[in-house]
Amino acid sequence: MASGSSDINIENTNIKTASGVSLDDHQKTLVGSVLDLFAGRPSLKKLSLWADDGVFEDPITIATGRKQYEPQWYGLQAAFKEIERLHHEVTDGGNPIGLDLKTRYVVKGIGKEQTIASKVNIFYDKDSGKITKVEDKWDGQLPDSSFTNIFRQLNSVTVPTMISVPKNDEEDRQRGNQ
Repeated sequence: MASGSSDINIENTNIKTASGVSLDDHQKTLVGSVLDLFAGRPSLKKLSLWADDGVFEDPITIATGRKQYEPQWYGLQAAFKEIERLHHEVTDGGNPIGLDLKTRYVVKGIGKEQTIASKVNIFYDKDSGKITKVEDKWDGQLPDSSFTNIFRQLNSVTVPTMISVPKNDEEDRQRGNQ
């Protein structure tokens, strides 16, 4: 099993669940770490909860493997001046863990504000405890056209060329990440 939340310094420990939904301690750690990532608070330790061949998928990217998904999370810090969680609630304690999420983003430089309501699914391997996939469905949807998927694949390759990921915990701390 992966490390506990105290070793990883997860900031989001107050996990709200829908009536009748319960999570075990490991599921709470996974959800808290994903909430931190969506809040623009990545760290190598939080990303250690992910499988090396894990996948992050949203309407603008399909990032497969550590070299593609890590820069996506660090990219939030680079792209947004403000990230404010307006709402979260775990709606399913299974596998995947279902999460309703509403977040307000303010783009750096231009100040454009965007609120995104998502249905997030967190898939994890029962044996290793690692996250294998996170789907971020804006308004409950992921695109399914081959044309759009070409651009999502392109994004997963180009973002890592523009966004650097810290090489170690010390470099992560110097960037203000825990």
